[in-house]
Amino acid sequence: MNAAPQLRAIERRSFVDGDEQDTRGFPFDVPTIASLKKIEIASPVMLFVGENGSGKSTLLEALAIETSLPTVGRMAATRDKNLVQQQKLARELRLAWSGRNHRGFFLRAEDFFGFSKQLREQKAEAERELERVARDFADATEYTRGLAMGPHRATLGAIMSRYGHDLDNQSHGESFLALLKARLTPGGLFMMDEPEAALSPQSQLAFIAMIREAIDAGSQFIMATHSPILMAIPGAQIVTFDTVPPETVPFEELEHVNLTRSFLQNPERYLRHLWPTS
Repeated sequence: MNAAPQLRAIERRSFVDGDEQDTRGFPFDVPTIASLKKIEIASPVMLFVGENGSGKSTLLEALAIETSLPTVGRMAATRDKNLVQQQKLARELRLAWSGRNHRGFFLRAEDFFGFSKQLREQKAEAERELERVARDFADATEYTRGLAMGPHRATLGAIMSRYGHDLDNQSHGESFLALLKARLTPGGLFMMDEPEAALSPQSQLAFIAMIREAIDAGSQFIMATHSPILMAIPGAQIVTFDTVPPETVPFEELEHVNLTRSFLQNPERYLRHLWPTS
């Protein structure tokens, strides 16, 4: 495994320095955020798990802001007006590094769908422009026509080279895996919020294989997830936000995993109370 700069710890400044900052209201009234002191990062894959509203995505967004990672499919998290409260939390965070890392990205599942649509629109626009230039320069020399087409060919070529030639026929899962294949650079820090939203169970397994390859190249992942499949990544550090303060727990002790396992072993046990039959 390559030695690369990585994030090693997350802590709240107010607990360290005794700062008297205004920490009233959201997100500081979320119990897990209010009680957060320090999280030591002991694995290249760290997963935030817990119920909706437990604070895991909020902390992930604050981390993306504090690290200034580029946001895929949306404006930078540091300037996003929808993340004003998370920006306040980011100013409360102190990050410890083995060496500062500026590679990587931040990706939310809902942003990916917009990003995928944006890519298709850019591709379609480049194709329309090529057709327009072909008409407008029909009587020009091949050299002149080639110069006019150049920028649009470059745009189309860059999209296809990075994300594949079959964007229009790709499923969301295929598009998501193509995006990851293109953007998982060696030695990067990658933060993702519920990446499983775009992936079937089989595609989640393919994603795990990609994570392993990226880790071998010195990369690091911090993800918020509800997926038991991703929670099973070997050696992952799992931080549950169902406790106050958040704490690291083994995969086998996760209530989410045990509930899913129990349900799959005997669905009728649960459904007879939720879906009574006449």
